[in-house]
Amino acid sequence: MSVALIWIIIGIVLIVSELLLTSVIAVFLGIGAIVTGLLLHWEVIEQSATQFAVFGVVSLVLLVVARGHFKRWFMGYTADEDEAKPNFQRDIGARVKVIRDFNHGAGRVLLNGVQWDAFSEDELKSGDTAWVIANEGIQLTVAKQKPNAAAKSI
Repeated sequence: MSVALIWIIIGIVLIVSELLLTSVIAVFLGIGAIVTGLLLHWEVIEQSATQFAVFGVVSLVLLVVARGHFKRWFMGYTADEDEAKPNFQRDIGARVKVIRDFNHGAGRVLLNGVQWDAFSEDELKSGDTAWVIANEGIQLTVAKQKPNAAAKSI
């Protein structure tokens, strides 16, 4: 197996590994390895010191220049979030699933894939849907009705 092919295989493995990682770094190392392998194949470079230099420079330049753009593409953008609100206020009005019955006003709910301790004046059973009406840091207060619907009925 030629050294050029080894560089190209390493590059492909690094790019594919980015699917498992969220750092958006391995893809640039992979591109650097592929470029090094192609330059070796075309006999533009030969010495191992030059190979590592090309790999390092290409990877570093791509990382500095393009990482921000790539990261935005992978992360996406949600226009429905109000960035002016603190994180804990964004949860108010969110729908949650009850995962542990509420006894004496305390139970457990699932919000955005995370389990939370919660309090409620309503009787809630496992599997019920509830709505966040307050967030006290690590504990939620929930109700059977959406906050807006509860305010209208008063």
